[in-house]
Amino acid sequence: MKNILKLISRVNLRTIYFNLKYLPLRQALLLPVLVSRRTYLRTTSGKIKINGPLRMGLIQIGYGKIGIFDEKRSRTIWEVSGTVVFNGTCNIGHGSKISVASTGSLSFGEDFFITAETSIVAQLNIEFGKNCLISWDTLIMDSDLHKIKNEHGLEINAPQPVLIGDDVWIGCRCLVLKGAKIPNNSIIGASSLVSKALEKENALYAGSPCKLIKENVSWER
Repeated sequence: MKNILKLISRVNLRTIYFNLKYLPLRQALLLPVLVSRRTYLRTTSGKIKINGPLRMGLIQIGYGKIGIFDEKRSRTIWEVSGTVVFNGTCNIGHGSKISVASTGSLSFGEDFFITAETSIVAQLNIEFGKNCLISWDTLIMDSDLHKIKNEHGLEINAPQPVLIGDDVWIGCRCLVLKGAKIPNNSIIGASSLVSKALEKENALYAGSPCKLIKENVSWER
């Protein structure tokens, strides 16, 4: 009952608008997406898809409480012209920024969680597997946003997909760039840079650039 009352307390005009904007009426009435009052819905011209059974509060945007941040003054930004896919429960913590261009797609696996203040920028394709945990102040992006051309006028830095497997924990203040691929059951240490495909599962990586630190590890949320 306590959890139900908590969910009901999070129903506001942004929540109602978001659900009616993106979902058929029958689905929208279930309020599967709860949106914090401190969320700025900058762009809502894209579309979302929710796979699996719907229930109230399945997806929550802009909530949470992390000790080193002031959640009452932290603003979440939703800027989506492309497609966002939710494959189950998803919590996008307060102060996070989600930006998906009209050419881009972003997919969240089941039981996805951002603690706070993390940014995701998708111009092509970013995918997360199930049971992923992303800590604060992390930036994940699949393009450089500005084109770089060679002497022949050809672009040499085209966007590349970012693919993150199942059971991945990305520590605080990491930078995950285009072409990054993180295997299942990986841990990415704080302040690491990932810009290529990592090879081994069940491993700890850290550094800038990211390197294999230890194999045969696991983590708990």
